[in-house]
Amino acid sequence: MNNPEHAAADHAATAADVGAGADARPEAPAPTPQARIEDLEDRWRRAMAELDNLRKRHVVELGRAKAAERARVAAAWLPVLDNLELALAHADADPGSILQGVRSIRDQAVQMLATLGFPRDDETGVPFDPSRHEVVAVVDDEETEPNTVVRVVRPGYGESGHELRPAAVTVAGSRE
Repeated sequence: MNNPEHAAADHAATAADVGAGADARPEAPAPTPQARIEDLEDRWRRAMAELDNLRKRHVVELGRAKAAERARVAAAWLPVLDNLELALAHADADPGSILQGVRSIRDQAVQMLATLGFPRDDETGVPFDPSRHEVVAVVDDEETEPNTVVRVVRPGYGESGHELRPAAVTVAGSRE
């Protein structure tokens, strides 16, 4: 019963049966062209539905992000508004102190814009740069190089390529 030759033969037969059984499985028939078309159309519809859902989610998330950013910027301006109200409440005080308070509030507002990524541009004596400046007047100035900013009429805010508005400037004309 415990013959080693029979055990080896039985093992070999079992391995052969297993190997033959793996090959003997019936292969799945190749899908018909119509079935393949239906499968591709189903996959296409699912992809389109997924893309539409993604677009809808993006619109909702973008709206939330815009609302959060507006709230962040508005909250940053609240101290400026509070200080303006304090200045108005003390309008009957000494005019010199009111003027000093308004200047402080202006400086606070300018700093807030710089914090938001829009630094003030009000330099004079620099070469005219059409990406930063808007010429509102040209003056004859014998002491200044041509195309140099002589006066800032209205300061600009932002950096080149990322501006709220350009600086309105008076520029020295050519010497002819």
